[in-house]
Amino acid sequence: MSGPGLTYAEALAAIETRGRYGIRLGLGRVRALLRELGNPQLGVRGALVAGTNGKGSVIALASSALRAAGYRVGETPKPHLVTYRERIVVDGRPIEPAAFASLVGEVLPLTDRVARRRGPPTEFELLTAVMFLHFARSGLDLALVEVGLGGRLDATNAWDGGVAALTNVGMDHMAQLGPTIGAIAREKVQIVKRGDLAVTGADGGALAIMRRRCKRLDVPLEVAPPAPILGWTRDALRVDLPGLGPVDVGLRGRHQAANVAVVEALLDALGSVGLASVPADARRRGYADARWPGRLELVEAAGREVLLDGAHNEDGARALAQALDDLRPHLAGGPLTVVWASMADKDVAATLRAVTATPTLDDASVIATAVDVPRALLPDALAAAWREAARETGRRLDVRTAPTPEAALDAALATAAGPVVVAGSLYLVGEVRARLVDDPLLRDPVPA
Repeated sequence: MSGPGLTYAEALAAIETRGRYGIRLGLGRVRALLRELGNPQLGVRGALVAGTNGKGSVIALASSALRAAGYRVGETPKPHLVTYRERIVVDGRPIEPAAFASLVGEVLPLTDRVARRRGPPTEFELLTAVMFLHFARSGLDLALVEVGLGGRLDATNAWDGGVAALTNVGMDHMAQLGPTIGAIAREKVQIVKRGDLAVTGADGGALAIMRRRCKRLDVPLEVAPPAPILGWTRDALRVDLPGLGPVDVGLRGRHQAANVAVVEALLDALGSVGLASVPADARRRGYADARWPGRLELVEAAGREVLLDGAHNEDGARALAQALDDLRPHLAGGPLTVVWASMADKDVAATLRAVTATPTLDDASVIATAVDVPRALLPDALAAAWREAARETGRRLDVRTAPTPEAALDAALATAAGPVVVAGSLYLVGEVRARLVDDPLLRDPVPA
């Protein structure tokens, strides 16, 4: 089914048939598709944001500050939790179903032309084209675009917004990007293009590679070390930012001190290229008001506190472990219950060692489950990995399994003696959040 006049259900089906979980890196197909559309991306300026972790947080914080300053901002959060429409956001609101269906219907016939010459565009490439088309027609002041995977061959790298940001580099997606920090960094720094301004929170070998890339292209680079942490509450982190002083960040976790420092440099860079001027008061309000669903997000369900977090790789799990230590005094008493799912192509052992480093998990109950995708690690194998991680780190854990996220959540809410933590996969977080949080903006039309 293709062409204008698609229903939302038909547009969704057309996208899903391209395989949400398939990865075929390369710029040839998306560039050809954008040319067929008249290169809408050329009318959009802003920042392209890459990195292993923190991309979404940086965009959420920067967008909140920009909107507080009165700018009309496009965002591309990835992956979506509940609806594809979350991936295309203007002024904090996901694209409407009718507009989404109309744009998909407009782009689909052009994918057939591209397919004859270069092979069929992927789901992500189709969504990238839809996103740029929507942004170009929305009267944006600027866009904040998140790289999907890596940088060099990611579909978003067909765009040059004027500012390139690299949050950090860690071990993830090694099958596509390489087995070392250096190899992964060399892929990610390719988002920097001649004529850009660049900012980064990377350090060590990754920073050295970023510096070389920028020097070769004569691109000014601003390095943003983490902001000093002044303290935290249940709902905010307080940091000290140069020129702003004490600032509250409305995203939980100490790792946000690194992300907000990158955002400060990013906003300065946007100002230097003439795209936005964000005064101090707007930055303070924006950082305090920022929200990023599914990332250390606390919700209430069945009278229990439920903490939702992706934590799908080693660095993310380490940040979750630290956050659990910091948040524990602010949460209800009783041992934690953890609902966890993982993808089989991740370094599950390293991820679980990182999260079990916290003594806050002692005496916790762990329910290992699996989302319904081909890459999912089966519950029994995941439970075995949890038991091995507990043995290595000396944690006392009661590990069991549940066949589905729904069954796992039911078991957790029925038996938990304390807070519930749902983590390990954003696909799992998305399924659970859709059940626990009724957000009117995320309700998709129900097919007749």
